[in-house]
Amino acid sequence: MAGHAVYDLFVIGGGINGCGIARDAAGRGYGVALAEAKDFASGTSSAATKLIHGGLRYLEHYEFRLVREALMEREVLWAMAPHIIRPMRFVLPYHKGGIRPAWLIRLGLFLYDHLGGRKLLPATRSLDMRRDPAAKPLKPLFTKAFEYSDGWVDDARLVVLNARDAADKGADIFARTAVVSARRENGVWVIGLRKDDGTASEVRARMLVNAAGPWVDHVLAEALGRNDVHNVRLVQGSHIVVRRKFDDPRAYFFQNPDNRIIFAIPYENDFTLIGTTDRDYTADPRKAAISSEEISYLCRAASEYFAEPVREEDIVWTYSGVRPLFDDGASKAQEATRDYVLKVEGEDGNAPLLNVFGGKLTTYRRLAEHALEKIGEAIGEKGKPWTAGSHLPGGGFVPTAYEAQVTSLKAKFGFLGDAHARRLVRLYGTLAADMLGNARSLDNLGRHFGGDLYECEVRWLMAREWARSAEDVLWRRTKRGLYLSREEAAALDDYMAGIAASSAA
Repeated sequence: MAGHAVYDLFVIGGGINGCGIARDAAGRGYGVALAEAKDFASGTSSAATKLIHGGLRYLEHYEFRLVREALMEREVLWAMAPHIIRPMRFVLPYHKGGIRPAWLIRLGLFLYDHLGGRKLLPATRSLDMRRDPAAKPLKPLFTKAFEYSDGWVDDARLVVLNARDAADKGADIFARTAVVSARRENGVWVIGLRKDDGTASEVRARMLVNAAGPWVDHVLAEALGRNDVHNVRLVQGSHIVVRRKFDDPRAYFFQNPDNRIIFAIPYENDFTLIGTTDRDYTADPRKAAISSEEISYLCRAASEYFAEPVREEDIVWTYSGVRPLFDDGASKAQEATRDYVLKVEGEDGNAPLLNVFGGKLTTYRRLAEHALEKIGEAIGEKGKPWTAGSHLPGGGFVPTAYEAQVTSLKAKFGFLGDAHARRLVRLYGTLAADMLGNARSLDNLGRHFGGDLYECEVRWLMAREWARSAEDVLWRRTKRGLYLSREEAAALDDYMAGIAASSAA
């Protein structure tokens, strides 16, 4: 099972932070392994609002370091993965008597424009909502708005592409493999693993990284035998997806009377994503699901702005995740710090442990660089920081050249419809042509599972991206679950189970 007698680094957790650290470390020449108990991004990292953003509202809590770092990362990440990340403009409607005065919003947006070394993203501007098309879906009381830039990301794909690149750079990636024990022995970690088929094994590593997200304290308690640990505050965030509420490509930033904010974002062409909520959570993170209260809250909050109310019967999908925020003692869930904290134990060289608390999608690459600084101090440096100018798999094109990629793919595969070609470039970038291979017609793509999902793509995801079930494909690797029926999804599950069984035999 293991590719090294003793790894330099063993990472627990296949979310964005774990996969980002594994990729950075493997690229520097460390011997790396990573274990994820379930599927990649099956926890917090696929349940985000899917933004690459500075965090405009974090300025209210004086988190200037975090906001500046996040703002600087927006264009770095866009250049690194222009297929799965794209710029997006956000419209913040304003009316007199609102929660925040206009001068405060202007000040926040001025800082937002100037803190982070913005080069390609357009600057903030004011909108006259009596003339701007952004006013069309909103109630007429909004005569003014502010428009600013941030970014959109396919969160689950960001995770799996980091895992893929880590593997391409030599890391051993163990999917659906739980860490059941970890003990120090003769100056190294002995790590007990159990695959989901029950197969058990042990590996050794000089250093252990606990990047288990909401389960970071669970790992300390169950695998390392630590009792009474409480480093993270679990905060639930839920989202609803409804049929498209507006045609404008811009997203909306809505301020609620309770001082919270929600976003309404164009989603997968035909839908609108609305979220998120913020409430403390104490149950099993795997069982996080939207509550009826959260559904009512999101519908009510969005309906304060939209001329046509958002009704519960409009909802086509919901998802919910648990953010593991570092417990800084904040009184309210929405006030808890979104910054990350890295803590090393055992720096005397006796099998050190790095615990990763908190973090967000936007700052994952910088978190990994800071983690590698601590890893270098603990077990010796290898290589230099390298990810800032790198590309994730499929991302090797100029950020503004997405349309050129679509045109090229359609020219090579003339049978592809425009929407199909755009989706494939959005997911796979320059690798879309590799996936399609020598296909000359839709029939060459193999079995049709529904929508524009074909056997060719499913096999690619199984072979290269560790997909094993219909859920992996439909809700994490792609979002085709929004388009396939239950019967089609079940047929896909049966097909993938058959492929997995035949390959195991």
